Amino acid sequence: MSTMLSIVIPAYNEAPTIHFILDKVKDTVLIDGIQKEVIIVNDCSKDDTKGAIQRYMEANPELNIQYFEHEVNQGKGAALHTGISKATGKYLIIQDADLEYDPEEYNILLRPLLEGHADVVYGSRFMGGKPHRILFFWHSIGNKFLTSLSNVFTNLNLTDMETCYKLFRTETIQSLQLKENRFGFEPEVTAKISRIPKIRIYEVGISYYGRTYAEGKKINWKDGFRAIYCILKYNLFSKH
Repeated sequence: MSTMLSIVIPAYNEAPTIHFILDKVKDTVLIDGIQKEVIIVNDCSKDDTKGAIQRYMEANPELNIQYFEHEVNQGKGAALHTGISKATGKYLIIQDADLEYDPEEYNILLRPLLEGHADVVYGSRFMGGKPHRILFFWHSIGNKFLTSLSNVFTNLNLTDMETCYKLFRTETIQSLQLKENRFGFEPEVTAKISRIPKIRIYEVGISYYGRTYAEGKKINWKDGFRAIYCILKYNLFSKH
């Protein structure tokens, strides 16, 4: 039986563009004959995201897509919880529905696991020679601050804690009791992963094609304050 990668995609109001990322996922050929399982969780979108996904599934039956939806909007973290719980692959990666990250780079993250070096691999936007779109200065400062603050408590030396691209052994991520329903997912999962005995966490450089707010970027300064709260909460006060 072939090994499978579960690709978890939270989606909210992505009707006009979700077919672009699904095309990229479909066209990506994984190393070592690994197959793909795409898990899309529609977090009660207000637009026709559901219809766009259903039409794509009908037109592309060769891509193994599992579709789930929330009856009320619960947030990105909640969509990830649903997707993670449904995964059946040996490995699992998180993929945003926008075009900021390139699925062709799944293989870069997979390699340290397949070679037996890692249990978790983070894709860093701040290391290596991959292309990066130049956007917001204060976002980059905020990201580095959050990563440094997280590192203080986890004793890791990550360069990009807030990255979307995190690749796990599925059994590892499914073993965690994750609680954050919105943008606190990243610091929470990092804190809880760091406490697993003998866990091997690697980082690899990835490219980044960031969006502006006009192009649909959703994260804002309030999410940054929530991230600080979650770093403190899950490292100091609530470790379960």
